[in-house]
Amino acid sequence: MSPRLVPAPISLVFSQTTGDNEAFEREYHQLSESDDNPINKWLKLAKARGDTAETDPVLLNLVVELHNKLDSLERFLKNEEPVRVSLMHEAEIDAIGFEHFNLSQGILEEGKEYYGRVEVPVHPKRDVGIFFKAQSNTLAQIIRIHDRDESDWGSYLTARERVLIREAREKKQ
Repeated sequence: MSPRLVPAPISLVFSQTTGDNEAFEREYHQLSESDDNPINKWLKLAKARGDTAETDPVLLNLVVELHNKLDSLERFLKNEEPVRVSLMHEAEIDAIGFEHFNLSQGILEEGKEYYGRVEVPVHPKRDVGIFFKAQSNTLAQIIRIHDRDESDWGSYLTARERVLIREAREKKQ
């Protein structure tokens, strides 16, 4: 039975995993912790203590995102790019599901496992590390993805479905 997929244009960079995946594992964990900068840690602690109970959550999140953007701009001006593992292949994902995705070109080897980085178009936009296994030369099943990233992946999938439903309704009218 083939998985249900929704058209979604996303870029992917990936490499086949080998016996020694330490570099992939390290990046995988670093990408999931990229939101653990000092301001986000402070915000989590403040929320846990209840210090933000009387604060507008939307305004608070916007201020935190503004702070993160300033940090990003500062890193750019200082030419401090995050160190990423060099991955061998680039591909375009043309459709996604909750646990699968499909590439536009058949470049996977069936049964092989891979590590990749996907730039998920959610707010805030960020890279997500995933481990996946090729089920065919284009279809892949996600083996490992962090919980927060899985939630954002699912949110993006749901948003894409809504867009397609809206487009289908507009065509009928």
